[in-house]
Amino acid sequence: MFTQALQTFMEVDSVEGGIAGETGAGLGPGFNGNSCAQCHAQPALGGSSPGLKSPQSPIANPQVALATLDGATNKVPPFITSDGPVREARFIVAVNQQGFTTDGGVHNLYTIAGRSDAAGCTLPQPDFAKELGRNNVIFRIPTPLFGLGLVEATPDSILQANLAATASRRAGFGIHGSFNTSGNDGTITRFGWKAQNKSLLMFVGEAYNVEQGVSNDLFPSERSAVTGCVFNASPEDSITKGEGSSDVEQFATFSRLSAPPAPTAPTGSTQHGAQLFDQVGCTLCHSPSLTTGQSRYTGMSNVTYNPYSDFALHHMGWGLADRIFQGAAGPDQFRTAPLWGLGQRLFFLHDGRTSDLLQAIRAHAGRESEANISIQQFNALTPSQTQDLLSFLRSL
Repeated sequence: MFTQALQTFMEVDSVEGGIAGETGAGLGPGFNGNSCAQCHAQPALGGSSPGLKSPQSPIANPQVALATLDGATNKVPPFITSDGPVREARFIVAVNQQGFTTDGGVHNLYTIAGRSDAAGCTLPQPDFAKELGRNNVIFRIPTPLFGLGLVEATPDSILQANLAATASRRAGFGIHGSFNTSGNDGTITRFGWKAQNKSLLMFVGEAYNVEQGVSNDLFPSERSAVTGCVFNASPEDSITKGEGSSDVEQFATFSRLSAPPAPTAPTGSTQHGAQLFDQVGCTLCHSPSLTTGQSRYTGMSNVTYNPYSDFALHHMGWGLADRIFQGAAGPDQFRTAPLWGLGQRLFFLHDGRTSDLLQAIRAHAGRESEANISIQQFNALTPSQTQDLLSFLRSL
Protein backbone atom coordinates (compact mmCIF):
# COMPACT_ATOMS: atom_id res chain seq x y z
CA MET A 1 0.00 0.00 0.00
CA PHE A 2 2.73 2.41 0.97
CA THR A 3 4.84 1.75 -2.14
CA GLN A 4 1.87 2.33 -4.40
CA ALA A 5 0.93 5.47 -2.51
CA LEU A 6 4.48 6.79 -2.77
CA GLN A 7 4.38 6.47 -6.56
CA THR A 8 1.12 8.43 -6.69
CA PHE A 9 2.56 11.05 -4.34
CA MET A 10 5.40 11.57 -6.85
CA GLU A 11 3.08 11.88 -9.85
CA VAL A 12 3.41 15.10 -11.86
CA ASP A 13 0.20 16.66 -13.17
CA SER A 14 -0.45 18.44 -16.44
CA VAL A 15 -3.80 19.79 -17.57
CA GLU A 16 -5.04 16.68 -19.37
CA GLY A 17 -2.24 14.20 -18.68
CA GLY A 18 -0.82 14.08 -22.18
CA ILE A 19 2.66 15.52 -21.65
CA ALA A 20 5.72 13.30 -21.26
CA GLY A 21 6.75 13.13 -17.63
CA GLU A 22 3.50 14.82 -16.56
CA THR A 23 1.09 11.93 -16.72
CA GLY A 24 -1.34 13.08 -14.04
CA ALA A 25 -4.36 15.10 -15.13
CA GLY A 26 -6.25 18.04 -13.66
CA LEU A 27 -3.67 20.80 -13.15
CA GLY A 28 -5.16 24.28 -12.79
CA PRO A 29 -6.68 26.59 -13.84
CA GLY A 30 -4.69 28.07 -10.93
CA PHE A 31 -1.94 26.21 -9.07
CA ASN A 32 1.04 26.48 -6.73
CA GLY A 33 2.69 23.20 -7.70
CA ASN A 34 2.23 20.24 -10.04
CA SER A 35 3.18 17.42 -7.66
CA CYS A 36 2.89 16.67 -3.95
CA ALA A 37 6.51 15.52 -3.88
CA GLN A 38 7.64 18.82 -5.35
CA CYS A 39 6.75 20.79 -2.21
CA HIS A 40 7.16 18.05 0.42
CA ALA A 41 10.78 17.26 -0.37
CA GLN A 42 13.14 18.14 2.51
CA PRO A 43 14.88 16.12 3.90
CA ALA A 44 13.03 13.35 2.02
CA LEU A 45 9.70 12.85 0.26
CA GLY A 46 6.97 13.78 2.71
CA GLY A 47 8.97 16.51 4.40
CA SER A 48 8.74 20.26 4.10
CA SER A 49 10.09 22.82 1.66
CA PRO A 50 13.35 22.46 -0.27
CA GLY A 51 15.38 25.55 -1.11
CA LEU A 52 19.19 25.44 -1.40
CA LYS A 53 19.87 26.34 2.22
CA SER A 54 22.46 23.68 2.97
CA PRO A 55 24.84 21.26 1.24
CA GLN A 56 22.41 18.51 2.24
CA SER A 57 19.64 20.18 0.21
CA PRO A 58 20.80 20.73 -3.38
CA ILE A 59 17.23 21.25 -4.58
CA ALA A 60 16.22 24.75 -5.64
CA ASN A 61 12.69 25.99 -5.01
CA PRO A 62 10.77 24.25 -7.83
CA GLN A 63 8.14 26.98 -7.96
CA VAL A 64 10.56 29.22 -9.89
CA ALA A 65 10.75 26.91 -12.93
CA LEU A 66 7.00 26.25 -12.81
CA ALA A 67 6.23 29.80 -13.92
CA THR A 68 7.01 29.09 -17.57
CA LEU A 69 6.84 25.28 -17.71
CA ASP A 70 5.26 23.95 -20.93
CA GLY A 71 4.90 27.45 -22.37
CA ALA A 72 3.09 29.05 -19.43
CA THR A 73 3.30 32.86 -19.37
CA ASN A 74 3.50 33.50 -15.63
CA LYS A 75 5.90 35.82 -13.86
CA VAL A 76 7.62 34.61 -10.71
CA PRO A 77 6.25 36.58 -7.73
CA PRO A 78 8.90 38.50 -5.74
CA PHE A 79 8.38 36.32 -2.66
CA ILE A 80 9.33 33.15 -4.58
CA THR A 81 13.12 32.72 -4.93
CA SER A 82 15.35 29.81 -5.88
CA ASP A 83 16.89 29.60 -2.40
CA GLY A 84 13.72 30.47 -0.51
CA PRO A 85 10.84 28.30 0.70
CA VAL A 86 7.96 26.88 -1.29
CA ARG A 87 5.02 29.12 -0.42
CA GLU A 88 1.32 29.58 -0.88
CA ALA A 89 -0.12 33.11 -0.71
CA ARG A 90 -3.33 34.20 0.98
CA PHE A 91 -5.01 37.59 0.85
CA ILE A 92 -6.20 38.90 4.21
CA VAL A 93 -9.07 40.95 2.80
CA ALA A 94 -10.80 41.28 -0.56
CA VAL A 95 -11.29 44.70 -2.10
CA ASN A 96 -14.55 45.13 -3.99
CA GLN A 97 -17.36 47.61 -4.60
CA GLN A 98 -18.56 47.13 -1.03
CA GLY A 99 -15.15 48.08 0.33
CA PHE A 100 -13.11 45.56 2.30
CA THR A 101 -14.43 42.10 3.13
CA THR A 102 -12.70 39.21 4.84
CA ASP A 103 -10.83 36.94 2.44
CA GLY A 104 -8.24 34.59 3.95
CA GLY A 105 -8.23 32.20 1.01
CA VAL A 106 -5.36 30.92 -1.12
CA HIS A 107 -4.65 32.87 -4.31
CA ASN A 108 -2.66 30.63 -6.62
CA LEU A 109 0.77 31.79 -7.73
CA TYR A 110 0.30 30.68 -11.33
CA THR A 111 -2.31 29.90 -13.97
CA ILE A 112 -2.26 27.51 -16.92
CA ALA A 113 -2.55 30.39 -19.42
CA GLY A 114 -0.09 29.94 -22.29
CA ARG A 115 0.63 26.27 -21.58
CA SER A 116 0.74 23.97 -24.59
CA ASP A 117 -2.04 21.87 -23.08
CA ALA A 118 -4.30 24.82 -22.20
CA ALA A 119 -5.01 26.48 -25.53
CA GLY A 120 -7.47 29.34 -25.22
CA CYS A 121 -7.08 29.91 -21.47
CA THR A 122 -6.33 33.57 -20.66
CA LEU A 123 -6.75 33.52 -16.87
CA PRO A 124 -4.36 36.15 -15.46
CA GLN A 125 -2.22 35.75 -12.37
CA PRO A 126 -3.34 37.59 -9.23
CA ASP A 127 -1.84 41.06 -8.96
CA PHE A 128 0.61 40.22 -6.20
CA ALA A 129 2.51 43.50 -6.55
CA LYS A 130 -0.63 45.48 -5.77
CA GLU A 131 -1.60 43.27 -2.83
CA LEU A 132 1.92 43.32 -1.42
CA GLY A 133 1.75 47.10 -1.57
CA ARG A 134 -1.43 46.93 0.49
CA ASN A 135 0.28 44.67 3.03
CA ASN A 136 -2.47 42.21 2.19
CA VAL A 137 -0.49 39.01 1.53
CA ILE A 138 0.50 36.34 4.04
CA PHE A 139 2.35 33.11 3.37
CA ARG A 140 2.32 29.47 4.42
CA ILE A 141 4.95 26.80 3.81
CA PRO A 142 4.31 23.03 3.59
CA THR A 143 3.93 21.11 6.84
CA PRO A 144 5.88 17.81 7.08
CA LEU A 145 3.80 14.65 6.68
CA PHE A 146 6.00 12.23 8.62
CA GLY A 147 4.29 10.31 11.42
CA LEU A 148 0.84 11.77 10.83
CA GLY A 149 -0.83 8.36 11.04
CA LEU A 150 0.05 8.36 14.74
CA VAL A 151 -1.42 11.82 15.17
CA GLU A 152 -4.63 10.75 13.42
CA ALA A 153 -4.83 7.65 15.65
CA THR A 154 -4.64 9.70 18.88
CA PRO A 155 -8.08 9.89 20.56
CA ASP A 156 -9.53 13.28 21.44
CA SER A 157 -9.60 12.18 25.08
CA ILE A 158 -5.81 11.77 25.08
CA LEU A 159 -5.29 15.26 23.65
CA GLN A 160 -7.73 16.74 26.16
CA ALA A 161 -6.11 14.92 29.09
CA ASN A 162 -2.65 16.01 27.95
CA LEU A 163 -3.73 19.66 27.89
CA ALA A 164 -5.49 19.37 31.26
CA ALA A 165 -2.44 17.78 32.90
CA THR A 166 -0.40 20.95 32.49
CA ALA A 167 -3.16 23.45 33.31
CA SER A 168 -1.78 24.68 36.64
CA ARG A 169 1.79 25.03 35.39
CA ARG A 170 0.62 26.68 32.17
CA ALA A 171 -1.29 29.26 34.20
CA GLY A 172 1.95 30.34 35.84
CA PHE A 173 3.45 30.96 32.43
CA GLY A 174 0.41 32.75 31.04
CA ILE A 175 -0.19 29.92 28.56
CA HIS A 176 -3.76 28.96 27.74
CA GLY A 177 -4.55 26.70 24.78
CA SER A 178 -7.71 25.40 23.15
CA PHE A 179 -8.55 23.01 20.35
CA ASN A 180 -9.88 23.76 16.92
CA THR A 181 -12.95 21.60 16.36
CA SER A 182 -15.28 20.37 13.68
CA GLY A 183 -18.37 22.53 13.28
CA ASN A 184 -20.41 19.39 12.70
CA ASP A 185 -19.59 17.00 15.54
CA GLY A 186 -17.39 19.07 17.83
CA THR A 187 -14.45 16.68 17.64
CA ILE A 188 -10.86 17.93 17.57
CA THR A 189 -9.33 18.93 14.25
CA ARG A 190 -5.54 18.66 14.14
CA PHE A 191 -3.98 18.98 10.67
CA GLY A 192 -2.71 22.17 9.04
CA TRP A 193 -1.06 25.29 10.45
CA LYS A 194 -4.25 26.23 12.28
CA ALA A 195 -5.41 22.64 12.89
CA GLN A 196 -8.24 23.32 10.45
CA ASN A 197 -8.59 19.81 9.02
CA LYS A 198 -10.18 16.86 10.78
CA SER A 199 -8.58 13.93 8.96
CA LEU A 200 -5.67 13.16 6.70
CA LEU A 201 -8.08 12.45 3.86
CA MET A 202 -9.63 15.89 4.26
CA PHE A 203 -6.21 17.48 4.62
CA VAL A 204 -4.83 16.04 1.37
CA GLY A 205 -8.10 16.44 -0.53
CA GLU A 206 -8.12 20.15 0.19
CA ALA A 207 -4.43 20.45 -0.71
CA TYR A 208 -4.94 18.67 -4.03
CA ASN A 209 -7.73 21.08 -4.92
CA VAL A 210 -6.09 24.25 -3.62
CA GLU A 211 -2.41 23.71 -4.40
CA GLN A 212 -2.65 21.86 -7.72
CA GLY A 213 -6.15 22.86 -8.81
CA VAL A 214 -7.38 19.26 -9.09
CA SER A 215 -11.05 18.76 -8.25
CA ASN A 216 -11.74 15.55 -6.35
CA ASP A 217 -14.44 13.64 -4.50
CA LEU A 218 -13.95 15.74 -1.35
CA PHE A 219 -13.59 19.07 -3.19
CA PRO A 220 -15.51 18.49 -6.44
CA SER A 221 -15.69 22.09 -7.64
CA GLU A 222 -13.06 23.42 -10.04
CA ARG A 223 -11.37 26.51 -8.66
CA SER A 224 -11.10 29.56 -10.96
CA ALA A 225 -13.35 27.80 -13.46
CA VAL A 226 -13.45 30.65 -15.97
CA THR A 227 -14.53 30.17 -19.56
CA GLY A 228 -11.77 28.71 -21.72
CA CYS A 229 -9.76 27.28 -18.82
CA VAL A 230 -11.76 24.15 -17.94
CA PHE A 231 -10.57 21.08 -19.86
CA ASN A 232 -11.80 18.14 -17.77
CA ALA A 233 -15.03 16.94 -16.25
CA SER A 234 -15.27 17.26 -12.46
CA PRO A 235 -14.28 15.73 -10.19
CA GLU A 236 -11.00 15.20 -12.01
CA ASP A 237 -9.77 12.76 -9.38
CA SER A 238 -12.36 10.23 -8.25
CA ILE A 239 -12.78 6.68 -7.01
CA THR A 240 -14.97 6.15 -10.08
CA LYS A 241 -11.90 6.21 -12.33
CA GLY A 242 -11.71 2.50 -11.62
CA GLU A 243 -8.02 2.34 -10.69
CA GLY A 244 -8.59 0.85 -7.26
CA SER A 245 -8.48 4.12 -5.36
CA SER A 246 -8.31 7.83 -6.01
CA ASP A 247 -5.21 9.99 -5.81
CA VAL A 248 -6.39 11.63 -2.59
CA GLU A 249 -6.81 8.22 -0.95
CA GLN A 250 -3.28 7.37 -2.01
CA PHE A 251 -1.96 10.68 -0.65
CA ALA A 252 -3.69 10.01 2.67
CA THR A 253 -2.21 6.50 2.76
CA PHE A 254 1.28 7.84 2.09
CA SER A 255 0.92 10.36 4.94
CA ARG A 256 -0.68 7.84 7.29
CA LEU A 257 1.99 5.17 6.81
CA SER A 258 5.06 7.45 6.72
CA ALA A 259 7.28 6.81 9.72
CA PRO A 260 7.91 9.55 12.28
CA PRO A 261 11.30 11.29 12.24
CA ALA A 262 14.03 9.43 14.14
CA PRO A 263 16.02 11.58 16.61
CA THR A 264 19.79 11.36 16.78
CA ALA A 265 21.50 9.51 19.64
CA PRO A 266 21.44 11.60 22.83
CA THR A 267 24.56 13.33 24.10
CA GLY A 268 25.27 15.12 27.35
CA SER A 269 24.55 18.43 25.60
CA THR A 270 21.21 17.37 24.12
CA GLN A 271 20.08 15.76 27.38
CA HIS A 272 20.85 18.97 29.24
CA GLY A 273 19.09 20.91 26.49
CA ALA A 274 15.97 18.77 26.94
CA GLN A 275 15.93 19.64 30.64
CA LEU A 276 16.26 23.34 29.83
CA PHE A 277 13.53 23.06 27.18
CA ASP A 278 11.18 21.91 29.92
CA GLN A 279 12.54 24.34 32.53
CA VAL A 280 11.75 27.44 30.48
CA GLY A 281 8.23 26.19 29.75
CA CYS A 282 8.50 25.09 26.10
CA THR A 283 7.05 21.64 26.88
CA LEU A 284 3.83 23.28 28.06
CA CYS A 285 2.89 23.60 24.37
CA HIS A 286 5.41 21.30 22.70
CA SER A 287 4.33 18.16 24.56
CA PRO A 288 7.13 15.56 24.39
CA SER A 289 4.88 12.50 24.12
CA LEU A 290 1.36 11.34 23.31
CA THR A 291 -0.19 7.88 22.96
CA THR A 292 -2.40 6.51 20.21
CA GLY A 293 -5.57 4.50 20.73
CA GLN A 294 -6.67 1.40 18.86
CA SER A 295 -5.81 1.56 15.17
CA ARG A 296 -6.57 -0.72 12.24
CA TYR A 297 -3.08 -0.08 10.90
CA THR A 298 -0.29 -2.46 11.90
CA GLY A 299 1.97 -1.16 14.65
CA MET A 300 -0.06 1.98 15.42
CA SER A 301 -2.21 0.82 18.34
CA ASN A 302 -1.36 2.12 21.83
CA VAL A 303 1.95 3.56 20.65
CA THR A 304 3.70 6.32 22.60
CA TYR A 305 5.30 8.75 20.18
CA ASN A 306 7.18 12.04 20.46
CA PRO A 307 5.74 14.83 18.31
CA TYR A 308 6.61 17.73 20.65
CA SER A 309 3.17 19.25 20.13
CA ASP A 310 -0.11 19.37 22.03
CA PHE A 311 -1.96 20.01 18.73
CA ALA A 312 -3.84 22.83 20.46
CA LEU A 313 -4.22 26.43 19.34
CA HIS A 314 -2.26 29.16 21.11
CA HIS A 315 -2.14 32.92 20.74
CA MET A 316 1.27 33.71 19.29
CA GLY A 317 0.96 37.49 19.41
CA TRP A 318 0.88 40.13 16.73
CA GLY A 319 4.43 39.62 15.53
CA LEU A 320 3.45 36.21 14.13
CA ALA A 321 -0.23 36.89 13.48
CA ASP A 322 -1.40 36.26 9.94
CA ARG A 323 -4.83 37.87 10.51
CA ILE A 324 -6.56 34.82 9.05
CA PHE A 325 -9.51 32.97 10.61
CA GLN A 326 -9.82 29.20 10.09
CA GLY A 327 -12.51 27.46 12.10
CA ALA A 328 -12.04 28.43 15.75
CA ALA A 329 -8.49 29.68 15.09
CA GLY A 330 -8.25 33.45 15.19
CA PRO A 331 -5.84 35.95 13.61
CA ASP A 332 -2.88 35.21 15.89
CA GLN A 333 -3.63 31.60 16.78
CA PHE A 334 -1.69 28.64 15.46
CA ARG A 335 -1.56 24.95 16.21
CA THR A 336 1.58 24.12 18.17
CA ALA A 337 4.00 23.12 15.43
CA PRO A 338 5.32 19.56 15.97
CA LEU A 339 9.09 19.72 16.46
CA TRP A 340 10.03 16.16 15.55
CA GLY A 341 12.36 16.31 12.56
CA LEU A 342 13.17 19.97 13.24
CA GLY A 343 16.92 19.46 12.83
CA GLN A 344 16.52 18.62 9.14
CA ARG A 345 14.23 21.48 8.14
CA LEU A 346 15.50 24.50 6.24
CA PHE A 347 12.79 27.05 7.04
CA PHE A 348 10.95 27.85 10.25
CA LEU A 349 7.60 29.32 11.32
CA HIS A 350 4.38 29.17 9.35
CA ASP A 351 5.60 31.47 6.58
CA GLY A 352 9.20 30.30 6.35
CA ARG A 353 10.46 33.75 7.25
CA THR A 354 13.75 32.52 8.71
CA SER A 355 16.29 29.73 8.48
CA ASP A 356 17.78 30.76 11.83
CA LEU A 357 16.45 28.56 14.64
CA LEU A 358 17.40 31.07 17.33
CA GLN A 359 15.53 33.81 15.48
CA ALA A 360 12.50 31.53 15.11
CA ILE A 361 12.42 30.90 18.86
CA ARG A 362 12.68 34.58 19.74
CA ALA A 363 9.93 35.43 17.24
CA HIS A 364 7.53 33.67 19.63
CA ALA A 365 7.66 36.75 21.85
CA GLY A 366 5.36 39.64 21.07
CA ARG A 367 2.33 41.62 22.12
CA GLU A 368 -0.31 39.22 23.53
CA SER A 369 1.76 36.09 22.87
CA GLU A 370 1.28 33.20 25.27
CA ALA A 371 4.99 32.43 24.91
CA ASN A 372 6.29 35.69 26.40
CA ILE A 373 7.29 34.36 29.84
CA SER A 374 8.93 31.30 28.29
CA ILE A 375 10.93 33.47 25.92
CA GLN A 376 11.98 35.76 28.79
CA GLN A 377 13.33 32.70 30.59
CA PHE A 378 14.96 31.43 27.41
CA ASN A 379 16.67 34.80 26.89
CA ALA A 380 18.02 34.59 30.46
CA LEU A 381 19.94 31.38 29.72
CA THR A 382 23.72 31.52 29.51
CA PRO A 383 25.30 31.11 26.05
CA SER A 384 26.31 27.57 26.97
CA GLN A 385 22.78 26.70 28.08
CA THR A 386 21.31 28.25 24.94
CA GLN A 387 23.60 26.14 22.81
CA ASP A 388 22.56 22.97 24.63
CA LEU A 389 18.89 23.77 24.10
CA LEU A 390 19.46 24.45 20.40
CA SER A 391 21.46 21.24 20.10
CA PHE A 392 18.57 19.34 21.64
CA LEU A 393 16.09 20.81 19.11
CA ARG A 394 18.40 19.99 16.22
CA SER A 395 18.64 16.40 17.47
CA LEU A 396 14.90 15.79 17.13
